[in-house]
Amino acid sequence: MFNTCSACGLYAVEKLIQPAESAGWAVALCPQCGHGHPFRRLPLLTLGGASGAGKSTISAALATRLDQVVLLDTDILWRPEFDQPETQYRDFFESWLRLAKNISQAGRPVLLVGAGIGVPHNLEPCQERRYLGPIHSLALVCDDNRLAERLRSRPAWRHSSADTFVASQQAFNRWFQKDATVEWLDTTHNSPATTADQVADWIDHTLQHTLPPEPPSSLWSPTR
Repeated sequence: MFNTCSACGLYAVEKLIQPAESAGWAVALCPQCGHGHPFRRLPLLTLGGASGAGKSTISAALATRLDQVVLLDTDILWRPEFDQPETQYRDFFESWLRLAKNISQAGRPVLLVGAGIGVPHNLEPCQERRYLGPIHSLALVCDDNRLAERLRSRPAWRHSSADTFVASQQAFNRWFQKDATVEWLDTTHNSPATTADQVADWIDHTLQHTLPPEPPSSLWSPTR
């Protein structure tokens, strides 16, 4: 939305971000003409986890009960052009942060659901990261044996039963439990309904007192 300067027309993601006096707001300064574009700088929530940990099941259970966030499954935008492991899938993550930034301007934070999107170091280097507030990450995890059972019980078309794939997801599952930057929730013995309740509680707790008020009129000066 505001990557294109409304004053001089320059397209630039790498704008200087100036925090505003009003919490939750900031100003994006055009590097060419200095025009300031005020915007909401809302927190971003992510729900990650290895394949089989329960992300799709839980996000489906939450989709109709959440009104404080916009929940989006990141798989909906995946296409072959994004399959670039040599860049650590940077274009994919940039696209999702750009979308989250623009949705946030309506006043509701975004909850992104996906395996890679739930890894903080995939998002922090992105250029679009500067337009978002704190990133809060929750991962769904489970016992390795239970994860293997879930993966091997899936339909054949999902190609999730191969030993190499199961082992890679078990390693990913363990990584979430060891990384200090990610909160995690064990789904091994919980029903989907119980886990959905716990995730909803995490969202409520995370967003408490984080949504910004309307900005003061002084924020809307034409240039900075």
